[in-house]
Amino acid sequence: MLTFLEARATVLAKVRAMPVATSTEGVRIEEACGRVLAEDVAADRDSPAVARSVRDGYAVRSSDLPGSLEVVGEIRAGQSFRGEVGPGQAVEIMTGAPIPAGADAVVMLEHTARKDGRVRIDGSAEPLQFINPRGCEAAAREVVLRTGARLDYSHVALLAAFGRAQVRAYARPVAAIIATGDEIVEIGETPEAWQVRNSNAYSLAAQVTRAGGVPRVLPIARDTLDHTREMIGQGLAADLLLLSGGVSAGKYDVVEPALASFGAELYFDRVAIQPGQPAVFGRARGKFFFGLPGNPSSTMVTFEIFARAALELLAGRKETALPMPLARLTRDFHHRPGLTRFLPARWSEDGSEVTPVGWHGSGDIPALTRANAYLVADPERAEYARGDLIRVLMK
Repeated sequence: MLTFLEARATVLAKVRAMPVATSTEGVRIEEACGRVLAEDVAADRDSPAVARSVRDGYAVRSSDLPGSLEVVGEIRAGQSFRGEVGPGQAVEIMTGAPIPAGADAVVMLEHTARKDGRVRIDGSAEPLQFINPRGCEAAAREVVLRTGARLDYSHVALLAAFGRAQVRAYARPVAAIIATGDEIVEIGETPEAWQVRNSNAYSLAAQVTRAGGVPRVLPIARDTLDHTREMIGQGLAADLLLLSGGVSAGKYDVVEPALASFGAELYFDRVAIQPGQPAVFGRARGKFFFGLPGNPSSTMVTFEIFARAALELLAGRKETALPMPLARLTRDFHHRPGLTRFLPARWSEDGSEVTPVGWHGSGDIPALTRANAYLVADPERAEYARGDLIRVLMK
């Protein structure tokens, strides 16, 4: 049985080692956020294109200060100044406006006193004070975004600033999702007391979308080898296959035998974690698959710590991370050592504290909705006191 870190490393190594035939497509800037860039993007001009002021104040010659200067003009953002700042002169300037010829510094408005067409500045100024020189942010033809970046709103702003109304992005990988089990009914049905609605398929679909993939929910696979094999065959047409349930060692857990009929290679089928210990990862017919345990929390956690990384790499990402910052416990906490445990918790808004959320096991969906994170209990440590640091995984 692999440890959590060994299992995650296995996922990363196997997916990175496999050539991924990822197609690309043109994406309009309005739809680019969240997409993975498939080309380098270069600046089409210097940024800024001219030296500009970063404060409201006066553009001056630093050698004239301190002193009283003649105000010979005003420049707003979007305007230029045709003259030149000569000895003993100043130009009133607004934030973002171009620096006039002759000036080499800007003095903030708060440090000046203006009267009768002159401005009094009692302090000195350093050359380039409050000036962004031409090209200090990016030079023309400099690569400002690299292939493999997942675009966020700041990247979108950069694309717009350099005139890119469209970019090449990797096509989003399709993840087929199959819930398994005779006890599962569709969400529009009224379940009997011994049945449950198909919540896992839709929570997985939401997680796939958030990770940059396209979810494809397939019909529920019933607990027979033939039907499960039929559904898996359909699922292997996608870029990634996610199965929920049927991966334990029960009499009617038929997922692994069904996968074996497709010549599946298993990289692991058990991990020292809770929830999610019987997690499965492998490859069949050239496609990676995950068999995720069927309890809702197990499905959610194992997707986040294992399958999400695979999906991001298949989407064209060069790197994938799993941030688990430290926070201080608000109360004592203990667990049985031996497994890395991911337990529902409330993480404070400032990220400094975390509080375990009471729950009734990995099928307790209402408890999961009261949590905004999971605390991550170390497999080698049983006891934590209030105020101790513990790792936290965001939901």
